[in-house]
Amino acid sequence: MTSPVKIYGLKRCSTCVKATKWLEANGVAYTFVDYRDNPVPPATLVEWAQSAGGWEKLVNRASTSWRNLSDADKAASTPDAFLAMIAQAPTLVKRPVLVPATGPVMFGFSEKKYSEVLG
Repeated sequence: MTSPVKIYGLKRCSTCVKATKWLEANGVAYTFVDYRDNPVPPATLVEWAQSAGGWEKLVNRASTSWRNLSDADKAASTPDAFLAMIAQAPTLVKRPVLVPATGPVMFGFSEKKYSEVLG
């Protein structure tokens, strides 16, 4: 079954490439949105943070972007602080972010989870 989904990430991210290849191999129609070319609106980021279970889970703390932040930035604890960081470095958001037509927003790529949600 084909269901339209949006997938957010970076064109050259190896995990995003794996995710889009999985979608294609499984006949899932999708639209790819690159964070750098099309920044994610703050209201959407807030929704994602809520879906992820908090800003700490939405932000990729293993990324080079995170490691390059100041200690003050890494201590962010408010939505406004996280939004400001992501506005400066969109690569801080875990990727890919898959937004299915129905079902939960998913962060990262897992064949098992994609199969469960997208069939």
